[in-house]
Amino acid sequence: MSGQEVGCSSWFLIDQARIDSFADVTQDHQFIHVDPLRAAETPFGGTIAHGFLTLSLLSAMGLEAQPQIENSTMGINYGFDRIRFLSPVRVGSRVRGRFVLANVREVSTSDVDILWKATVEIEGEARPALKADWLNRFYLAKDGETKTAC
Repeated sequence: MSGQEVGCSSWFLIDQARIDSFADVTQDHQFIHVDPLRAAETPFGGTIAHGFLTLSLLSAMGLEAQPQIENSTMGINYGFDRIRFLSPVRVGSRVRGRFVLANVREVSTSDVDILWKATVEIEGEARPALKADWLNRFYLAKDGETKTAC
């Protein structure tokens, strides 16, 4: 039902190794993420996760927390309508995702778009790391087609 929270993921640790690995993959080695000594001199007091690292965890969080779509053969990331990075995620923090079903739209008899209101919370903090309106497209089995897990 639209407007209803459908799931909450487990906590994900944001340690320096995860941040460094993400920096290597994305080639974003800004000191605020990868240099604990320089980052300690900033208002953050230490390194923080890339906003895109936090955002990228939505895939794992969603897989864990969102309900499976009945008769789905495949689901894909279809994009975002809105993303806001609200609070820095400091090294050593844990984050989790909360998902609210915002809208279901039938694209065709075999395609459905689902809009999730996603929030990534930081353990022990009042303000979330991010909020996003996230679109997923699900392809549905046609008559006689075998469905697979999402």
